[in-house]
Amino acid sequence: MKEITFEDIQKANETIRTTDIKGKEYAEVNQRIKAFRMIYPQGTIHTELISNENGICIFKASVVNEEGKLLADGTAYEKENSTFINKTSYIENCETSAVGRALGMAGFGIDTSIASAEEVANAMTQQDANKVIDKKMIDSLNKAIENAQIKDEVVELILGQYGYASTAEIKIKDYMNIVNDFKSKK
Repeated sequence: MKEITFEDIQKANETIRTTDIKGKEYAEVNQRIKAFRMIYPQGTIHTELISNENGICIFKASVVNEEGKLLADGTAYEKENSTFINKTSYIENCETSAVGRALGMAGFGIDTSIASAEEVANAMTQQDANKVIDKKMIDSLNKAIENAQIKDEVVELILGQYGYASTAEIKIKDYMNIVNDFKSKK
């Protein structure tokens, strides 16, 4: 079997299409897999669900060459409902992220970052979800509460269930659930 060199991996990496996220290029996991298969067509990628408890999933992925030699490991962590995609597919998302990280550690798609495009986009979505809603949303919600004549104690109860004392504290991730709770009180 031919000895694999860094130059071989570099050539495979040149075939990888990247995705621009806020001005920086990231390799997608499928592109990393394609590059891996160019170099190791009979290699394997093993995944293992390490933990899935209380809506928190941890995966480990291992990249192995055709002779069974471990090239690299990668791990990932995802929370159920932390993003739109994680509402239904947090386990699959976690597995894909672990594969992307393992391939990155093995040298595939790392010209700009170990993190994959999917990983970066997911992290940005989670950061946005923790931002407080804007003034327009606060005003709109307050107006809807007023128009529906929802009592102050009901407003306090609903907001309190999410850990908020006022509508000005609501985070994006909780906004729609809170709106739906208020709708059900009409």
